[in-house]
Amino acid sequence: MNSTAPLAAIEERAELIRVRGLVQGVGFRPTLWRLARRHGLRGWVANDGQGVRMHLCGAAAALEQFVRELPAESPPLARIDRIEREPAAALPPDSGFQIVHSDRTPARTGVVPDAAACVDCTAEIFDPLARRFRYAFANCTHCGPRLSIITQIPYDRAGTTMASFALCPACQAEYADPADRRFHAQPIACHVCGPKLTLARADRRSIALESLSMLDEADAACTLLQRGHVIAIEGLGGYQLACDATAADAVQRLRTGKRRERKPFALMARDLEVIGRYACVDDAEAALLRSAAAPIVLLQRAGATPAPSIAAAVAPGLQLLGFMLPNTPLHHLLLKRMQRPIVLTSGNLSDEPQSIERSDARMRLGAIAEYFLEHDRPIARRVDDSLVRVVAGRPRVLRRARGYAPATLPLPPGFEHAPRVLAFGGELKNTFAMLRDGEVILSPHIGDLQDALTRADYARAIDEQRAFFQFEPQALACDLHPDYAATQLARAQARDGALPLLASQHHHAHIAACLAENGVPRTAPPVIGVALDGSGFGEDGTLWGGEFLLADYVGYQRIGCFKPVALPGGEAAIREPWRSCYAQLMAQMGWAHFAMNYQELELYRFLERAPRALLDGMLARGVNSPLASSCGRLFDAVAAAVGLVRERAWYEGQGALELEAAIDQRALAGEDPRLSYPFAIPLRAGMPYIEPLAMWSALLGDLILKLPVGVIAARFHRGLANVIVRMVEQLAQRPAAESLARPLVALSGGVFQNRVLFERVLAGLTARGFTVLSHSQVPCNDGGLALGQAAIAAARLLQSPQENR
Repeated sequence: MNSTAPLAAIEERAELIRVRGLVQGVGFRPTLWRLARRHGLRGWVANDGQGVRMHLCGAAAALEQFVRELPAESPPLARIDRIEREPAAALPPDSGFQIVHSDRTPARTGVVPDAAACVDCTAEIFDPLARRFRYAFANCTHCGPRLSIITQIPYDRAGTTMASFALCPACQAEYADPADRRFHAQPIACHVCGPKLTLARADRRSIALESLSMLDEADAACTLLQRGHVIAIEGLGGYQLACDATAADAVQRLRTGKRRERKPFALMARDLEVIGRYACVDDAEAALLRSAAAPIVLLQRAGATPAPSIAAAVAPGLQLLGFMLPNTPLHHLLLKRMQRPIVLTSGNLSDEPQSIERSDARMRLGAIAEYFLEHDRPIARRVDDSLVRVVAGRPRVLRRARGYAPATLPLPPGFEHAPRVLAFGGELKNTFAMLRDGEVILSPHIGDLQDALTRADYARAIDEQRAFFQFEPQALACDLHPDYAATQLARAQARDGALPLLASQHHHAHIAACLAENGVPRTAPPVIGVALDGSGFGEDGTLWGGEFLLADYVGYQRIGCFKPVALPGGEAAIREPWRSCYAQLMAQMGWAHFAMNYQELELYRFLERAPRALLDGMLARGVNSPLASSCGRLFDAVAAAVGLVRERAWYEGQGALELEAAIDQRALAGEDPRLSYPFAIPLRAGMPYIEPLAMWSALLGDLILKLPVGVIAARFHRGLANVIVRMVEQLAQRPAAESLARPLVALSGGVFQNRVLFERVLAGLTARGFTVLSHSQVPCNDGGLALGQAAIAAARLLQSPQENR
């Protein structure tokens, strides 16, 4: 038998292959070019509106090996969701393999988020012999701007804000070479042909640049930061305000100028060594900081170090510092000589949208910043910094923006044929979502819609992204709350477009988002959902916020809650936490009992001077004092009682954050568990609820004993975690849930951003045999609501008659 087969006997095959996912603008086509050449395949590859498509022809075994190796060979920023194959016509033997021009087809592909400068590009900008030495806009297919510059799909230079920058011959050669890491890197540029930096005074007077630096504008700006100045920087997705984080006067000027009283500032440092002088960084946190997403990572403050201390005004009352590493070449150059961290916060007034245009920035930031470091590459859209915290050993995204959005999120089995749904999100920490083809595009963080400028920006962003992704919804989804700006816009668009509008209850949407993120199939049985947050509109007309639900995607049953307590003054009780504290005490024991037993407390003296008659009238008549079963408001009340955040909360969640920060870790871990504050679980109209009367008695008793606030905070957190676990245990044994063979528990809502509470609830439930689902890629706070709304609406529209029965 002849051991060598003739060449003609080798089986050849030709296929059209479609790759879907995040495969544009990441060096995917040159990777395919190299892989095809390695295996002797011929054909072509191109981008189009649905991803990457290719025509391959060659030995059948080589083609199979190509497909097998593709996932492992993909570039670092790529994400393959699906590979589709079909037979195709054979190609001539001498056709070779080519990268051909992109096709303009309807947009169905994902967009890769902006990515931090890679190691190679960072090395080049500090290499005196490199062509891009100290070039602030260096990038390649492994890094650089994407969402912030793209104007249309497919992702080609003509469809970005780089279109007006004609490539010089050297850049053109790199762009056209498949073997170069800058092959078809759409933002490619250099000193000769690309965007340029300028440094100007806010008062428009001239600058003697040589008095600040012998290098360039970025280095001159570093000198200004070292001298205590506040600078506005035109960053990747908008303007930023910066100052030396150790210069107390500069930080306070920045805080006053932004009208941001207490909300913490984000920090940026040159490298991990600098961060390590001010904060504790473990391996998981270091990996996040160095990742392509390069988010702000919440870190525990370090103990005493010889380094200059962070100004107290950076994060008042908190033990956490939000640090990030430089994410663009500009930031690397700016911080090269900076031995200390800088404050790097969004370029806006508090709660307003970030400036992205020069004229707007000069008008709104000119009274805050003394200098402007700017460039001439237009910003296509606003992109905020992402925020992440490592909790229970996993990264948890708290704000999903630069580096993460708008990467698509695959939906679980059962949603493949769902109609297209546009979900409008909530009122705070808003994001919106577009569901199509079994996946969801969750927008970058928008912000709080209580501000008029943010509302206008939100409506504009929806219109822009609908056009950008050529997305025509078949249904709309929103929150049940009639007064949310997002709900009102959804109603108007449903009316104008004659589209069905499906409203979902706030906490049901929280749980649905958790189910969708964790891949729970559409037709799976219900789970026990624990949704804890500030407040959301309940179907009984009251405000909910401490909810235990038996829920799937289509519906839910409320099976437990926190005790409903009035909010005297409504929204005013959120801004002034003492009101929630007073309402809690009146609901639990009344003024006479409180005055008789606790009049020696400073809390008593404060409340005695408060306008109690006005509040008592509201409570008695039920006027402007809605009932709220809110876990978040309970945190506010406790923070007010111990004196942490009492008269005024300057930002949402301040009381909970400062109460967590105050915890005495030794008391939390080592104290007798029996000293944890007790909560009862009685019945109300046949439904169990968490009753805090015993907790208040114990807490007030500890205040009389003058126990440190840190010990009180530890006992409160332990007791609250214990009662949440007990409630889930009891609910799992009730008739509504007993049919679940192995109960799943889904944890969601902004209260679970609290690391101590979350980890204790997780450990308690896991120890009792529950399988616990929680968030990682999508915020547990209202930034994840749109995902839940979209999943609920799609599930309801897909519901079969059998399921309806």
